[in-house]
Amino acid sequence: MSSPADHPELKAMLTDLRTLVTIESPSTDLAAISRVMDVVEGWARDLGAETHALPGGTRLFNFGTGHGEKPVLVLTHADTVWPHGTLQTMPWREEEDRLYGPGTYDMKGGIVGLFHALRSLNRNWPAGGIQVLLSPDEETGSASSRAHIEAAARQARAVLVVEPPVADNHHLKTGRKGTGHFSLHFQGVASHAGNKPQEGASAITAAAKAVLDVQALARPEIGTTVSVGLIRGGSAVNVVPAECVLDIDLRVSTLAEAERVTAAVQTLTPDDPRVKLTVGGGLNRPPFEQGEATMRLFEQAQAIAQELGFTLGHEVVGGGSDGNFTAPLSPTLDGLGAPGDGAHASHEHIRLDRWPDHVRLLTRLLKEV
Repeated sequence: MSSPADHPELKAMLTDLRTLVTIESPSTDLAAISRVMDVVEGWARDLGAETHALPGGTRLFNFGTGHGEKPVLVLTHADTVWPHGTLQTMPWREEEDRLYGPGTYDMKGGIVGLFHALRSLNRNWPAGGIQVLLSPDEETGSASSRAHIEAAARQARAVLVVEPPVADNHHLKTGRKGTGHFSLHFQGVASHAGNKPQEGASAITAAAKAVLDVQALARPEIGTTVSVGLIRGGSAVNVVPAECVLDIDLRVSTLAEAERVTAAVQTLTPDDPRVKLTVGGGLNRPPFEQGEATMRLFEQAQAIAQELGFTLGHEVVGGGSDGNFTAPLSPTLDGLGAPGDGAHASHEHIRLDRWPDHVRLLTRLLKEV
């Protein structure tokens, strides 16, 4: 029985994917990320692209742009969540119709599928051309690339994001929650826990109340989740603790909810006036709110998929992407990368039986959006 990877179309894609996956590129190693980017830039140059290295490490590739009309912008990123050495415990391997390895699904498969779609166009670029933005830091919040992403989106007629589709059902993503992080630093007064505890002001006690107050801000029925994920405090068991820090994850479906929760967090006040509270952080990625323009893009993709012989659904998901930055600025459709499962997990893989269909879909969208 033949493997899906025996098919000529997949063999070429897998050769390119293996090249990227075997260059481990954790977000913390800019040199390793640059090595991935150098390979991708070589592919872009082979297709005649104008390539640009932007401040902060982002790269921009222009295919047939600069002729008066707005381009289609495609978002990609070269970093992964996996540290060096992960290939030793999560090796590249094929099992039936699945290809496993760190970064395969999120999102080196998306990069490879994009470039095979670009090659299929044979340099017959659509009016306005195609612009590809390759970010070095999506997994850590896009601090260095956000301004470049937003600037490109303002000049684009549409944005396609080659992050992976929804796991298992392979739906596209027509909305994403906004994501935020708060750090609450409580500074109390230390004292001996046995002799004169009343002279102390417990930072941990103040933080414990804040945990309940903050998590009560959640409104899961409308997509707002608030989770205190980390707590650090105290110096010794026999000392009234002078310090405590809470790290909080925020997910919201609307900007109004982000503003409500942010205002509440910033006005928290400890009951004991001797405990001082400093609030850091805030909303990192704005909500990608599902809108009419995005749904028109999805309906176009759905019709193309039907012509290609497969069905296509859509979802609003909780995780963020660089599409969160572009959705308020230009019609954005996400999840156009390689289908599979296991983002940020040890079973990360792509589905070889479904990948070619999604690459053909992306090829058509690049031509027709």
